[in-house]
Amino acid sequence: MKKRFRVLSLSLVLVLLVAVLTACGLQEPDQLAHQSSGQPLDDEQDDTTDAMPEVTLVYAEVNPLDSIVGQMATFYKEKVEELSDGKIKIDIQASGVLGSENDVLDTMLGGGGTIDMSRISAFALTSYGGEKSKLLSIPFTFVDRDHYWNFATSDLASEFLLEPHENGSGVRGLFYGEEGFRHFFTVDPISGIEDLAGMKLRVSNDPIMNGMVEGFGANPTVVSFGELYSALQTGVVDGAEQPIVNYKSNAFHEVAPYLILDGHTLGAIQVIITDEAWDSLTEEQQNVLVEAGELASEFNRQVSEEIENEVLEELKAEGVTVIEVDDVTPWQEAVKNVIESETEDNGELYQRIIDMQ
Repeated sequence: MKKRFRVLSLSLVLVLLVAVLTACGLQEPDQLAHQSSGQPLDDEQDDTTDAMPEVTLVYAEVNPLDSIVGQMATFYKEKVEELSDGKIKIDIQASGVLGSENDVLDTMLGGGGTIDMSRISAFALTSYGGEKSKLLSIPFTFVDRDHYWNFATSDLASEFLLEPHENGSGVRGLFYGEEGFRHFFTVDPISGIEDLAGMKLRVSNDPIMNGMVEGFGANPTVVSFGELYSALQTGVVDGAEQPIVNYKSNAFHEVAPYLILDGHTLGAIQVIITDEAWDSLTEEQQNVLVEAGELASEFNRQVSEEIENEVLEELKAEGVTVIEVDDVTPWQEAVKNVIESETEDNGELYQRIIDMQ
């Protein structure tokens, strides 16, 4: 009888012990493994994703989606939507349907949220609080793509990105990319810099571009990007300049089939967002945009030159006359005064960029 009582007592103690440990939060091995690795449980992960608000951001791009910057925009959209589990959607409005770069900037700074984000040429920001970004469009600044990416991945780059925001313009840069070196193309045959003399060359309303074209002996003529094809076709202008892929994707080669590879400027670009849109996002959503931007910037860096080379061969096959420039020295000398005058206020900063080659 006593032996049986001892067995019952021991069983009762074990039951009570299990109950106490359970009440104190004893966890299964899988739970402990999750906590020791610092990772949340599946339920916690679902809760985090579910908690993210849904938002759609309108992204303006003046070029078609098959251009370098168009492909970068598509890649960025995919990464944002992937990282946010579809909670953040990017609505890309390409091929200039929302206007030129200046039109887009005016809309973004005007507020109202009709355009939240855009890919913008660095020089276009000069009049919108991005004075430092002007240095990126100075003729013959970057000797090659590696030189540019040395800048774009430096601490100096983030300083340039945030300058418009810090100046109160209402926009901020998220990440950098490039669309290749820019070259002149013309309606009539040319063989060198001397043939540009007297030509009407399309420019945006930018002092550096105007000064550069004048340095080459040509006449700068302001034409909006959306009207450039017809301006070339009707003789309003004799030529213009663009990166190679944009030249083809906008079909400019159909009306101006002479391309001279002078490489006067590398097409430095930024993807920007309005402060209004940025401030409306949660910190988690902001982090998604930044992380996707880093991935898109790297994608751009990897594919830009390859795409450009492929398109150049396609242009040759379609009958475009491509003129090589063996010595850019005459081109550089022609715009020496423009370089000096446009960098004198930021000479030290410009030299830092030059020294990154």
